[in-house]
Amino acid sequence: MRRFLAFLGAGFLVGALALPAAAAPSDEGDGKGDKGFTITDSRITESSGLAASHLHPGIYWTHNDSNDGPYIYAVDSSTGKTVATVTFSGVGKPRDVEAISIGPDNQIYVGDIGDNLDGTWPYVWIYKLPEPKVLKDQTIKATQYVVKYSDGARNAESLIVHPKTGRVYIIDKKEDGGHLFEGPAKLSTSGTNYFKPIASVDLWATDAAFSPNGQQLAVRGYFGGIYYDWNGGKIKRKGRLDVPLQGQGESVSYSADGTKLMYGSEGTDSPVQAEDAPEGASSASKSPSEGGSSASGDDSGSGSGKNLKVGAVAVVIVLGAVIGLRRLTRRS
Repeated sequence: MRRFLAFLGAGFLVGALALPAAAAPSDEGDGKGDKGFTITDSRITESSGLAASHLHPGIYWTHNDSNDGPYIYAVDSSTGKTVATVTFSGVGKPRDVEAISIGPDNQIYVGDIGDNLDGTWPYVWIYKLPEPKVLKDQTIKATQYVVKYSDGARNAESLIVHPKTGRVYIIDKKEDGGHLFEGPAKLSTSGTNYFKPIASVDLWATDAAFSPNGQQLAVRGYFGGIYYDWNGGKIKRKGRLDVPLQGQGESVSYSADGTKLMYGSEGTDSPVQAEDAPEGASSASKSPSEGGSSASGDDSGSGSGKNLKVGAVAVVIVLGAVIGLRRLTRRS
């Protein structure tokens, strides 16, 4: 979200020095997953969510944060260019769109769930529309759902739909860690849909994604990430993710085949960087709960054997603090 505060840079400098290094995008040429791209569409300046298409290989759906409209964009990962803009009708004016996920039957879910003052909105919205079979600029009628949390309003930037059950989940955004909220088994248009907390999440979450086989949950923040065994919703923390250090890391998606995690950032010409997904994310892989090691490290920080170069990280984070301060100055 675009209101990323300037104090983040200084406040997290010490913690960032202990984070595992970000790996370069894979160039093994094995044909699996994606290798990263840059979003070149000048309209997309606040890419806040990312989802791999179910119908169109190599296409990723994204959207802007607030102050845009009821739009989602299909971006070709081979070129970084937008190949279709979808306007969804039948809904009110979006307030703060923060997440996108694709569930069973190729249904796209868009989470208008941001609340920067952490309790301003008594309710938020979810929009659902079918993924178009043809990639072209078009308008598609969407279904709008009213959402409330069972324990009061909150800010959130992560909405995920389980690829097997179609159940919708939200993770709230809290500096000291949030919670995984579970929605009703089936969302209703006739009343309020209450989401209840079912598990703690050890991260200041800016986005999350299910693996295509529904066995893993990846959660990212500004400076790191965690992956969990889904375990029927009783999530089990498995290890840390090698999240690239980005200007304002806001999004994550598994590639369609589950071999990569794609990390996106806000900003003009924003990069989407690819990292190997933990083992067990694709249907053909062994689940981490059955053995095997993660491609992205573990909680001990020894998985990839990479160390951050302290000076480089300090420069990047201080730069981020300066950029944030400038934003605040302009708004004031």
